[in-house]
Amino acid sequence: MIPLNLFVLLQFKEFQTRILVATNLFERDIDIECVNIVFNHDMPEDTDTYLHRIARAGRFGTKGLATIFVVNESDAAILNEIQSRFEVQITEMPDEINAD
Repeated sequence: MIPLNLFVLLQFKEFQTRILVATNLFERDIDIECVNIVFNHDMPEDTDTYLHRIARAGRFGTKGLATIFVVNESDAAILNEIQSRFEVQITEMPDEINAD
């Protein structure tokens, strides 16, 4: 039987899945093409960790989306550091999204 983590990696390599839920266990030294969405399971501990996690979305000329859940003041402080370091404004998701 193939280990679960290897099975998941093979699904990405064969383009059978394109959504990644990222944790610190899956942030470095994994090269996956064609990831469209990265969900950060928890707030990265610093800006370097954030970059390693989200850098898999939108690679090789494709568009990508990364999400972060901000649940407390500590998360908000790290989000501010991310925005400052990378000179980006990460917008809050609206309560309602129009699918049209």
